Amino acid sequence: MDVTEKAGAIESLQDDRSAAIRESLRSAIVDRRLAPGTKLTESEVGALFDASRTVARAALQMLAFEGLVRMERNRGAFVSSPSPEEARQVFASRRLIEPGIAIAAADRITAAEVAAFRRHLDEEAAHMNERGPAARRAEIKASGDFHLMVASISGNQVLKRFMEELIARSSLAIALYGRTGVSSCGNNEHADILDALEQRDGNRAAHLMLHHIDHIEADLDFRAAEGLALRDALGI
Repeated sequence: MDVTEKAGAIESLQDDRSAAIRESLRSAIVDRRLAPGTKLTESEVGALFDASRTVARAALQMLAFEGLVRMERNRGAFVSSPSPEEARQVFASRRLIEPGIAIAAADRITAAEVAAFRRHLDEEAAHMNERGPAARRAEIKASGDFHLMVASISGNQVLKRFMEELIARSSLAIALYGRTGVSSCGNNEHADILDALEQRDGNRAAHLMLHHIDHIEADLDFRAAEGLALRDALGI
């Protein structure tokens, strides 16, 4: 291996490490283990993952591109803290996109996919019956995953990627403003949406989705929530 090939291999390895760190941090943010406003220093992130500051910085920049982290000059990186107006814009965007996704999904859903949804709803219900911060985080994640599953069967990969970002940003808004202990994404409403999808009633599924998003936003009370320290949130 010549010098150029060796340099390329090292760069590829660094990219892989940055992507892996980005996934771990992203999961911690979306699952509400890292609260909005949490500082993410390159040195601490690098130390926790046994990576260089350069690799850690690249991971944080990936998250900043998604809008999950904000980079402040001379201060560092922080988990994004959406303002009330930004939170409203996220849900306004979901109202524009998700009804169309539901209509497309109703045309394409299969019996096997319906069965997978039913299993997922059982998992959601199990989380709702549990107590404690960990169960609450698991419930929020499962609720977001339901919406991503609908997007996955819509057949539109561009909209699916949009939804991944919107669900992540919704999780930030819920982490910051959601009422503790109150389900922000009701299992029964998901079941109703699934029933409409199974019946291939796209218009009903779209209507139920709009009502559901209204319910999620109505649960926001604009009071900040506390999260875990970085090490505890990542379980390292």
